Formats: sequence, structure tokens, C-alpha cells
Amino acid sequence: MTDRPVLYGVSDGVARITLNRSAVLNALDTDLAASLADAVERAADDAEASMVVVAGAGRAFCSGMDRTALAQGTIGEAFYRHWIRALNGLEDMAKVTVAVMHGHSIGGGLQLALACDLRLATDDAVLGLGATRHGIIPDGAVLRLARIIGVGRAKELALLNDEVAPAEARAIGLVNWVCAQAEVERMVRDIAAKVRHASPIATGHTKRLLHESFHRDPRGPVIEDILKAQAECMASRETADANRSWQESRDAVFRRART
Repeated sequence: MTDRPVLYGVSDGVARITLNRSAVLNALDTDLAASLADAVERAADDAEASMVVVAGAGRAFCSGMDRTALAQGTIGEAFYRHWIRALNGLEDMAKVTVAVMHGHSIGGGLQLALACDLRLATDDAVLGLGATRHGIIPDGAVLRLARIIGVGRAKELALLNDEVAPAEARAIGLVNWVCAQAEVERMVRDIAAKVRHASPIATGHTKRLLHESFHRDPRGPVIEDILKAQAECMASRETADANRSWQESRDAVFRRART
């Protein structure tokens, strides 16, 4: 294992971004945030990847802010700008992004997962925020959490700093799946197989429009945007491939992502 704070690799169409400060449970500092943002941008542009998985090395996904760095005053604007670049990149890219959370997945760890499209938690995961307990705001979550679990639940997690067990997190929609640690790779393969059966162009537009649905009137000018996106999909080789697959009674498989 290298001493780089973030590792990157691609296999079978899946880009894997791995937080790599296992000695401190992948706690966040400025170097990690910058490396994470760079890796996210690399994944977004990687033509070999149709899905992006974010995970953590060692015993935890991410234990949140590096308290030593915070106490020493080395967490400042540079950290937050890289951090925001990383989270926005995961949310905005046209590819499906999946967070795999195990062990401590708290504070910035949960914030990072919330920027992904989908969240898989192991049954030993510890989920929570805790930022206000340390005198700061959950900057990566405060604008996302309520959209996922509703305002009431979001206030409970963000203001009271309660931890949530994986089963409860699944029940309230905070995570999409819960599994044993030994089942993680099988689950990732299953998710990737589903992604390969969805058009990258259509996936990118659908993801973007779902995000915009929180800000735009569905009966307003956004209709023209939807029609334009649908026209691009209908004219694409991917739709032609899907139609041909249907005529031949087989499932379409899409191998390259839109960047």
C-alpha cells in the first residue's frame, strides 16, 4: 500500500477511489481533500469507467475531519475549496457514483457519501455527523441531507449529532443497501451490472434532471430542457443499440460512459 492519501484504479468499467489514510481511519486533511478532488475529476473524464466507487482503506470508510489538523489550525479555506470540488464533482458527473461505507463513516465521511448517487453500508458501519459538536457546520451535508431523508430527520442528525445504525439508516433512506463486509464486492458487481445495462447518455441526463428537480418548476421552461435531452437520447447510437437488442430479444450492454 502506498502512502498516497487517495488511490485510483479502474477495472471492468468501475473506477475505484480509495481514501488511504488508514492509520487515522481516513480522517480528512487538506492533502487528502485535494487528492480526492483530483481523483474525482479523473474518474469523470475516464472513458474506461461507467461507474465510480468511493471507499476507504483499512478499518473505516472515513472518520471525518482530522481533529489534530483542525486543532493545529491547518484546516482552512484551501481544504474547504478542495472538499467542495470533490463533493460537487461526485454529484455532478454524468456517471453513477457509489459510496461503500464500513466501520466509522461519520462527519465528513457521511458528507462524502451523501454526495454520491447511491450508498452501500456494511452492517458494522457507524453513521453520523457530529460537526456542530466540534464548533463547525456539516458543510458537505447541510445542503444535501434533507433532500435524501427529509427536513425533520435531517435536523435530528445535524443538530443533535445522533449516530444511526445501518438498519435504521436503510429504513429512513439514508443508505440504499446494507450488507455484511464479505458481501461488499458481490454487491458492487451487481450494481455495476445494472449500470452497464443503462445508456450512459440517458443516465447522465436523468441524474442531472433529478438534481434540478429540487430547484425548477416541472411545468416551466425546464420542459424545453427535457425535450432537448430526450431528443439527444433518441438520436444516439445507444438508443439504436437498445432498439436492436430488443428486436433480437437480448439485453443491451453499454460499455463506455459519457464524459
